[in-house]
Amino acid sequence: MPDMSASASLAMTHLVSFAKEVDEDKVTPGVLGFIVFAAMALAVWALMKSMSRHMNRVDFTQVPDPKAEQPEPSTAEPSGTEAEAEPSGQGGKKQG
Repeated sequence: MPDMSASASLAMTHLVSFAKEVDEDKVTPGVLGFIVFAAMALAVWALMKSMSRHMNRVDFTQVPDPKAEQPEPSTAEPSGTEAEAEPSGQGGKKQG
């Protein structure tokens, strides 16, 4: 067992010396950042593939509405009756 503690302390001294060589002002995402980015990229790819599959199933051909083909009867009054009801040109507004 003493060999393990000696090898562990030797490994720690190597790691500490390596840590001193790294620039303290430089921040990098590291391996964890890459793994998170790769997982997000795979998730986006899977979602886009699923969306594409669902959009291909949609039928975009429009069936004409049978009610829209029949012309509706006109219920509007002739345009002359409105002008006769308001000869003053006030447009039905009350003066106040």
